Amino acid sequence: MPYKIAEKRMLNPTVFLMEVEAPLVARKAEPGQFIILRIDENGERVPFTVADFDREKGTVTIIVQIVGKTTQDLSTLETGDYLLDFAGPLGQPTPLDGKKKVAVIGGGLGTAIAYPQAKKLHNLGADVTVIAGFRNKDLVILEDELKEITDKLIITTDDGSNGTQGFVTDMLEKEIIAGEKFDEVIAIGPLVMMKFVCKLTEKYDIPTTVSMNPVMIDGTGMCGGCRVIVGGETKFACVDGPDFDGHKIDWDSAMKRGRMYAEFEKRSCDEGHCRIGRTHKYED
Repeated sequence: MPYKIAEKRMLNPTVFLMEVEAPLVARKAEPGQFIILRIDENGERVPFTVADFDREKGTVTIIVQIVGKTTQDLSTLETGDYLLDFAGPLGQPTPLDGKKKVAVIGGGLGTAIAYPQAKKLHNLGADVTVIAGFRNKDLVILEDELKEITDKLIITTDDGSNGTQGFVTDMLEKEIIAGEKFDEVIAIGPLVMMKFVCKLTEKYDIPTTVSMNPVMIDGTGMCGGCRVIVGGETKFACVDGPDFDGHKIDWDSAMKRGRMYAEFEKRSCDEGHCRIGRTHKYED
């Protein structure tokens, strides 16, 4: 059955929100899970993390960055249009029960994935600090939404154009040094950002969960494309994750795999005349 787009709006020049009518998915969706959609019969299967859901309305929200041909094609659809496939929820929900004080870290588009985690923690009664990092103020997303579900919101930009300059790791360490005692840190964003967050939290012995989103094809663990090395063992992000203990991730292999398809992505984008979007950038 086709899935109607209930709302579509741009959040910044390369990122847009899409709320899709998918009542069966909305009924079961939890923070940390994802869906796989297909625009039409000729489209590729593409995974997107669930950014929000409304069980009463029967809708699921995804937030998309234009980085290749399929996301460019998806960006041309508007409210009232339809998607051919919208399968999910897939993956394991993030375990959030029992947390008292949590820092949720979002890097660029990762902030969209961090939002439902922070929202559920807030609804469970936890004290939630969100630190979100972007390259500049024009790329900031979900600021108003985050203000409603956090005890403290820190938004930082690489260039200081929003008034606060620095990386999310700088802000997190500043909070820790100031005396904040976090039960856990949840970090979601570019691999290099999550790697450095984990290096920092390991120093302070703070448990850290990261969301791994490698290339996924079938979403059932059969193709093996989403392999991640965790604690020396091979895991499949689509069925074992996508959340894992950040202190056990083999970051070097994950980052190497993350670069494998960059040239193919660029080529398809060039052929489709689409724009290349970028997320918050950290330097190695």
